[in-house]
Amino acid sequence: MANWLVISLKETLHRRASPQRNRAEMMHQCGIAPADLRITGNTLVRNPVSPGRSTFVAQRRQRLAQRRKLLGFSQEKLAHAVGVERSTVVRWELGETEPRPWQRPKLAGALEISLDDLESLLTARPKDDSERERLQFALLNPACVDLVAVAHLAQEVERLTCEYDTAPSASLLAGAAQAHNQVTLLRSHAPNGRIRRQLSISGAESATLMGQLVWDASQRRDNVVAVQYFDQAIEAAREIRDPVLEAHAHLRKGFIALYGAKDFKEGLRLCNETTIVGSAASNVLAGLGFLHVGEAHAMMGERRQCEKALSEAENRFARIHPDDEAMHMFSPSQFGRLTGSCYLFLGVNHTAEQILSGTAGTLVQWKKAQSIVLGNLTLAYIRQGKLEEACSTLHEAIDLIEATRGGGGLNIAFSAGRELAPWRHEPWVQEISDRLFGLMAT
Repeated sequence: MANWLVISLKETLHRRASPQRNRAEMMHQCGIAPADLRITGNTLVRNPVSPGRSTFVAQRRQRLAQRRKLLGFSQEKLAHAVGVERSTVVRWELGETEPRPWQRPKLAGALEISLDDLESLLTARPKDDSERERLQFALLNPACVDLVAVAHLAQEVERLTCEYDTAPSASLLAGAAQAHNQVTLLRSHAPNGRIRRQLSISGAESATLMGQLVWDASQRRDNVVAVQYFDQAIEAAREIRDPVLEAHAHLRKGFIALYGAKDFKEGLRLCNETTIVGSAASNVLAGLGFLHVGEAHAMMGERRQCEKALSEAENRFARIHPDDEAMHMFSPSQFGRLTGSCYLFLGVNHTAEQILSGTAGTLVQWKKAQSIVLGNLTLAYIRQGKLEEACSTLHEAIDLIEATRGGGGLNIAFSAGRELAPWRHEPWVQEISDRLFGLMAT
């Protein structure tokens, strides 16, 4: 399906672009921006140029982002401090939305500025349509792609990535596929240099996102297509020698081996690969790799190796610097989430319960992750005979799954439902079963 979309888009654009190719190349050589032109019949006519139009790129509250970085905040950490989702902070910085009046005092406090100063940071020139126009022109004339069009695509990939934790994966697939196919098309025509490098970065990010979305939307059944996307991400990352992007794609492939294919040895290999590739560039990714190395050992019942890997992950997280390139992937709750999961696999259910119950309350902003933790906590309760707690927690998990359609939480919820089979004649279990069947039907 994905390959067909790429081929179809390429053929369509080629047919439309060919008559204009000489014209486009001449414009590119002359330094004329496509936003400054219109076509009259078969003639290109240059529009009247308003002052600064040809060089203006919309300023998207760069000072707001600079203030955040100056204080050492990632977008995720600032979102947590203000009580919003990371995607909300992204939209503020892109100039797509405004902080609500009741959010502004908290935002100003987090940024250590007055409300007047915050208003100044939020004041930005209105968006210019030139970026969108340049992207459309580049898609018709791929050899003319410029950094403005590339930046517009990169921002769209970032926006979609930020939506992943809160929006149903199926709702993001069409937009993500379009962005990925556009990046792939332009990258195949881009000359070597800065433009191709930026497109390779976006290509790795969009391919990784597509792998996540395809796997999630298929309820973790479509392993093959998801792995193909992650392999595309690895290829793009290696082209530009970016260990962070490469390690992230390896980690995502590890998830498929561990949770999808149930091939624990292959999952262990891929997560070890994440630690090797990521170690030199990012303690965040190295730490995440070691967390999942520990989980792979736990799945195989190897407690000593598991706890050794968890200890190494903790050491890596303790050495994280605010400038870590993968800082946006880090959450303080990750260690608790994975450690609880490890002890659940090892059958140490009381310890798993203690860790997971303490972690669940910290994940209000990350609904897909919270549904997974609540599902695992339900399993810990069931295995200890704490059925009342299991019932309440599983209903909370299902509430979140209904909102996000997260494949990880969905699979764990069904596992919990199966473990409730001995009590299937109880009314409360029948109610849970009805809700789970409802998830299957939608």
